[in-house]
Amino acid sequence: MKNNLKHARTCVYNCNYHIVFSTKYRRKVLTREIEHYIKNLILQIAEEKEFTVEMVEIGEKDHIHLFVSAHPKISPSYIVKMIKGITARKILLKFSEIKSQLWKGHLWNPSFYIETIGSLSEDVIKKYIEDQKK
Repeated sequence: MKNNLKHARTCVYNCNYHIVFSTKYRRKVLTREIEHYIKNLILQIAEEKEFTVEMVEIGEKDHIHLFVSAHPKISPSYIVKMIKGITARKILLKFSEIKSQLWKGHLWNPSFYIETIGSLSEDVIKKYIEDQKK
């Protein structure tokens, strides 16, 4: 078993999540330029909100796969809320031309997929996310 344990003041943990969410109506609006911008933006958000993004990939220009690690005090729904909310606002400001492809200016579908990742399946999930590019 790999030693992916993280040590905090009051606990030792290994909390990992595979998160997937898509654009509203699965519109293929995530161009290469937006992809580059969004990846950097997600890493900034993670640093500010004190969680770690191990991997991020855009799939088929309409959805995002994330591999995230976080302290147990940070809820998975909070992570998704921060990423979706901040990225939507900043992307729609910077790339306002995509608003015409989205109804009422909503970038993300309100739902998302999340699963916990144990240390044994971590490499499998990372490989799956890497393959989204192909």
